[in-house]
Amino acid sequence: MRTMAPQKTSSRLLALLSLLQAHRDWSGDDLAERLDITPRTVRRDIDRLRELGYPIRAFKGPSGGYRLDAGSQLPPLLFDDGQAVALALALRSVEGDGAIGEDAARALATVRQVMPPRLRRRVDMLRVTAVRTPGNDEASPAGTEVLLELGRVIRDREELRFDYGTEPVSARADPAQAAAGAGPPRRTQPHHLVAWRGRWYLLAWDLDRDDWRTFRVDRLRPRTPTGPRFTPREIPGGDVAAFVTGRFRGTDGSSADWPCRGQVVLDLPAEAVAPYAQDGIVEELGPERCRLILGSWSWTGLAATLGHFGTAIHVEGPPQLTDAFAELAARYASAAASTGPARA
Repeated sequence: MRTMAPQKTSSRLLALLSLLQAHRDWSGDDLAERLDITPRTVRRDIDRLRELGYPIRAFKGPSGGYRLDAGSQLPPLLFDDGQAVALALALRSVEGDGAIGEDAARALATVRQVMPPRLRRRVDMLRVTAVRTPGNDEASPAGTEVLLELGRVIRDREELRFDYGTEPVSARADPAQAAAGAGPPRRTQPHHLVAWRGRWYLLAWDLDRDDWRTFRVDRLRPRTPTGPRFTPREIPGGDVAAFVTGRFRGTDGSSADWPCRGQVVLDLPAEAVAPYAQDGIVEELGPERCRLILGSWSWTGLAATLGHFGTAIHVEGPPQLTDAFAELAARYASAAASTGPARA
């Protein structure tokens, strides 16, 4: 006969709820074994969770089973310590987001208020400052309503028309005339919402341009009603993150790598180059020399970036990078020789 270890009811309910959330169907015997309790106790605890508002459905079987369904009301939420700390950290990391920052701050205040003192102290020790990318002060002011609507049409696979401008919707003088000067509405098959460097983007198939496009969410205004349902196309490569990264780096999205990548040796120590190499590879060659492999959207752009290190540059390849340095040198020499406005 197995001896049951004593366990507080609240802790047992939390453990039971975590199991129900992690797996769709559980038999009563499996739950009893995982929690080290009797099937009778499982049934009692299921009833307690139902009284708290959790929609738990029983289904028939050799030993019976349970399933946690989605409910129409939000019941009291139970988190273990790790989940609570992770939630607080996630909410604090987006407090500076223009779209959901205010809602995140209010959610964090609500969660913190119901935490036990010991856990609240742990959360208060988390000092997180979310720093926006310079130049992104107006990022994603569209708000949660637009994000939720885009999420809905993506889920329901409905075609979407929207007006799209060159500035955020919130910055337009007359939001009621958001389409003015923006041309005809864009017709798309929306596929994914993507967060990239502090902004929200909609990845969609543009029906008029017959190609994939990314649209800044803060610049679009959805039109109603939505269009017919569609069968989703496959993202090239099958990886949304890699496809979007490639598009932002100037490729067709088939690769997340930069379209132009070169290799040089710099007369600088590796520790002086590494902090500014971004996603480049730095290899130490000696106390005052290092190898740098770096990518960019164009060869001239790569050459200009390498020039920022302010030291001698020895190109190891490819030839396109050498040609780009020669082109830049000619441009800079011409600029230096040109006669500017007379100085006072």
